[in-house]
Amino acid sequence: MGAIFRREVLGYFTSPIGYIFLAAFYAFSAVFFTTSSIQNGSTEMNTMFSQLMLVLVVLIPILTMRTMAEDKRSKTDQCLLTAPVSLGGIVAGKFLAALLTFTCAVSVTIVYAVIVAGYSEPDWMVIIGNIVGLELFGASFIAVGIFCSSLTENQVVAAVISFISILTLNLLSILGGLLPWEFLQNVFTKLSFYERYSGFTFGMFDLSNVLFFVSAIVIFLFLTVRVLEKRRWS
Repeated sequence: MGAIFRREVLGYFTSPIGYIFLAAFYAFSAVFFTTSSIQNGSTEMNTMFSQLMLVLVVLIPILTMRTMAEDKRSKTDQCLLTAPVSLGGIVAGKFLAALLTFTCAVSVTIVYAVIVAGYSEPDWMVIIGNIVGLELFGASFIAVGIFCSSLTENQVVAAVISFISILTLNLLSILGGLLPWEFLQNVFTKLSFYERYSGFTFGMFDLSNVLFFVSAIVIFLFLTVRVLEKRRWS
């Protein structure tokens, strides 16, 4: 797994993808921070974190589109599948590499918190809760994106499938509201990534939401392993 992890991290920064992702995240977060906190003279950063959630719907597919699709396109997946490493190790290595890149992006919010602290004492527990929530939210999207990338050899197609999947997972509560049955409405709301994340932006650290995102990560990484397993024996 270590070799896969190092290879993937290097791949992000020997190609434009890692730089594009980081530059876009830093740019959007800076704009959101300036308009929601600096211009209003506020120490609250909740609005910035809420807005970043919407940006991730677009940026995460860009980050994950090559993880599996590129190997399949270049036929290097055959080498990986026959290498002395478990399929779980392959998927975990790729996931952790993408997560590290994402964490580098999220870390800029700590800088913003320090800037706010220069004006007035912020609520650090709320800020920490927001950062943890954003990290879990992004990690679950990365798992979804890797799974979508494993379904095709075309990176653009992988990005589009990821975008549609992530957007749908966010809008489940809205889609559920269109159904006539209250039971299904409640189920869709409980499964909505947006509803699970929104609590973090208000500083509410709910263990059930943490477990939800961790479960989502495990499920989609498991599905990715199953896709690779099927390809290995096909």
